[in-house]
Amino acid sequence: MSVNDLVLVQGIRDTRATLDDWNRAPWPVLRDWLLLSLAVSLALLGAVCVVASLSTPDSTPLLIPGVHYRAHLSDAARVLYRNSLVLALHAMACVAGFIAGSSLPQAAEHRTGLSRVIHEKAGPLAIGFVVCATTFSLVTQAYVLGGGASTVSAELGVPRAVLILALMPHALPELVALFLPLAAWLVASRRGDWHKLLAATFVTVAIAARVWVVTALMEVYLSPHLLVALAG
Repeated sequence: MSVNDLVLVQGIRDTRATLDDWNRAPWPVLRDWLLLSLAVSLALLGAVCVVASLSTPDSTPLLIPGVHYRAHLSDAARVLYRNSLVLALHAMACVAGFIAGSSLPQAAEHRTGLSRVIHEKAGPLAIGFVVCATTFSLVTQAYVLGGGASTVSAELGVPRAVLILALMPHALPELVALFLPLAAWLVASRRGDWHKLLAATFVTVAIAARVWVVTALMEVYLSPHLLVALAG
């Protein structure tokens, strides 16, 4: 059996064992993820508020489903597609953490010479790339969401802070679900549990997908009525 086969088998074993452990006691794991994801979500919303307060509203109006035209399921589908791109980045961060923190060190133990050096150095570089990519994602989201909030606020005549608070019922659970893989990555990196990240990817994506169906429908069919009411 080759080195890659051994690493693959060990990775599958680690993932199955992790899922079995979590099935026996799921709440402690979910609690840590949820609390950390909530903290990241609130930090992002705070950054959005700051960006919105500093941004000049765009003169080009934004067409909001349920406010400027009748909402359709296709609008919810676009919300799900938009969120899935960000979720994919965070899920890949988990997978990359699993490879860099668990698989590559195992492979390095069975190699020699230049191949061993490459496998030993690749892990930290991959983790550094994940950190940079995730930071870029968070900064970009704060900038885009803050700019959009500023524009919508000007269009509807609703204060920026009030607008963001009005969107919280769907935005907060949406963001918490979005950042679950990132939270799992942070928990695993802090504890050195890199071998659990592949299992964490499966679980967090499965949870996020279910939450997003509900929040997408809320964003398209419920939140617009609140915005219309606030706009008078």
